[in-house]
Amino acid sequence: MPTTKASIMNQLNRNFARLKPVGIREFDAQASAVPGIVKLTLGEPDFNVPDAMKQAAIDSITSNDSHYAPAVGTAKLRAAIADFLKDRYQLDYDPNGEIAVTIGATEGIYAALSALINPGDEILVATPTFPLYMAVTTMLGGQPVEIDTSDHDFVLTPDQLKETIAAHPRAKALILNYPSNPTGVTYSAQQVEELAMAVKNTDLVVIADEIYSELVYDGQHTSIAKFIPEQTLILNGASKSHAMTGYRIGFIAGPRELMGPVSAVSGMMITSATDSAMAAATAAFGTEAGKAATQQMKAAYQERRDFLVAALTKLGFETATPNGAFYLFAKIPASAGNDDVAFATKLAEEGRVAVIPGSYFGAGGQGYLRLSYATSMDNLKTAVARIADFLKED
Repeated sequence: MPTTKASIMNQLNRNFARLKPVGIREFDAQASAVPGIVKLTLGEPDFNVPDAMKQAAIDSITSNDSHYAPAVGTAKLRAAIADFLKDRYQLDYDPNGEIAVTIGATEGIYAALSALINPGDEILVATPTFPLYMAVTTMLGGQPVEIDTSDHDFVLTPDQLKETIAAHPRAKALILNYPSNPTGVTYSAQQVEELAMAVKNTDLVVIADEIYSELVYDGQHTSIAKFIPEQTLILNGASKSHAMTGYRIGFIAGPRELMGPVSAVSGMMITSATDSAMAAATAAFGTEAGKAATQQMKAAYQERRDFLVAALTKLGFETATPNGAFYLFAKIPASAGNDDVAFATKLAEEGRVAVIPGSYFGAGGQGYLRLSYATSMDNLKTAVARIADFLKED
């Protein structure tokens, strides 16, 4: 097996050295080696892809839909996405020039930030949050500025945002993920509007990662693009709402002038998404069957959320109020200390339950655990019983 020439290693992108370990998948892999472990780690829906989406993919393959698609995605999918945004969130986007299909929301994050960041640019990030935002910003030569929301029930307040903007007047963008991974917390329409007004008189671009927008349990999701569309890039996709993680279909929507460079970057990275996956996503976003499938999944997630919140509260955990997504962010009982990595490691090795340490999600996550309830109720009940036994023995 080849070994890299030693001197070549000195020529790598220097930003690699600036990266903080993300750790989520590494921790999951280590925990997976424990025999009989119950995993509440990854944000991976346990549902199968709905039949209407699978059939659309099959039809695409059998009809020899196998050639290069436009870099921004098929016209049918972009039209379905535009209808989806209009129907769910009262947003108006032109499929031709204001929407681009990406390889999952992950690629969308990279494309959006690549189009914005010059070396040294600051990017504001409300934390705790999905750590990829900080990693990509760093890789592109930018500087993430973490805004710790833990003292405000994991909600970014207008005053906190204004203070941060004043302290970082040259910041290029604000990344806002809601409903939130890892907390499950989301924002009311009024809260979103207040944040929008705090941004409106600045030149900040808001990168709104709304991948969990269809999984809001009480009330409706409100996109910040409703208030400041002229400076918002929306990220979304089919992975979480339709259990299509392996199909890798996301999208970006925004004003035409911003979408030009963002779409160009995406096209250079991917050429285009896969035809059959885009056909499946067209059914997800553009049919009543797709809408109904999401509603069925959401009802199951809500039942699991309610069970897990009640059960962990009885065990002495304090939890954020998860009104969306499929995560619970739970503060470790005071009697167990504040080292979330040590607690999660021991819980995996001795209690046979795998969760993710909260500190992996940035400022404000220390002392918390993220539990994914994108798994069966039987698994959740087993996990709770094991956590109870673990706390007794610890």
